[in-house]
Amino acid sequence: MSTTADPRPAELHHAHRDVTGGWLRPATFGVMDGLVSNFSLVAGVVGGGATGGTVVLTGLAGLVAGACSMATGEYTSVSSQRDLTRAEIDIEKRELERNPDDELRELTLMYEAKGLRPELASEVARELSAEPDVAWRVHVREELGIDPDDLPSPWTAAASSFVAFAVGALVPLLPFVLGLSGLVPSLILSALALAMVGAGIARLTARPTWFGSRRQLLLGGLSAAVTYAVGLALGTGMS
Repeated sequence: MSTTADPRPAELHHAHRDVTGGWLRPATFGVMDGLVSNFSLVAGVVGGGATGGTVVLTGLAGLVAGACSMATGEYTSVSSQRDLTRAEIDIEKRELERNPDDELRELTLMYEAKGLRPELASEVARELSAEPDVAWRVHVREELGIDPDDLPSPWTAAASSFVAFAVGALVPLLPFVLGLSGLVPSLILSALALAMVGAGIARLTARPTWFGSRRQLLLGGLSAAVTYAVGLALGTGMS
C-alpha cells in the first residue's frame, strides 16, 4: 500500500469573517453618514453665504453632535435588541422546564423538516436535550436563529459608530481647516472619500468595487445638492 502523502493541502476548514460582532453595520453607516451629512451641512451653509470660520464652526458642531447622536442611537438600539433576545431566551428556558416533552417533539420536527429521517431526528433531539444547559442553547439557535453566546455588544456598536462618524465628518472640513476657501476642494475630497469607502465596503461584502463607489457617489451627491440648493435659496431670501 502506498504511503505517499497527498501533496494537496488539507482543506478541512476555512476561516470566516466576524459577521455578528455588532461593529460592521454601525461603522459602515457611521462613516457614510458622517461624510454625507457633514458635507451636506457644509454645502448648505456655504450656499447660504457662510465662509471661513463659520463653516469650520458649523462643521465641527455637526461632527460632534452627529457622532454623539449616532453612538447614543446605536447603544440604545443594540441594548434593546439584546434585552429582547434575553427575554425570549428566558421564555425558552421556562418552556423547557414546564413542557420538556413538547419541546423535544418540537425540536424533532424541526430536524425532520431539515431532511433527517424521523428516527434519526428523534435520536438527535433526545441526545441534544439530555443536558439542560445545552438544550436551551440548541432551541434558541434553531427557533430564534441566533447564537446566545455571541450577541452583539452595544459598547462595540456605539464606539464603532462614534469613531466612524467623526472620521467621515472630518473629511469635508479639512480644506476649510487648512485655509482653503470655496466648496470645490471640499467637494473633490468628499467625492474621493465616498468613492474609496464605497469601494472598500463593496470589496468587504464581495460586490464589484465600481458598484459600491458609484452608489455612494450618487447618494452623497444627491444629498449635498439638495442641501446646497436649500441653503442657496434661504441665503438669497434672507439677504
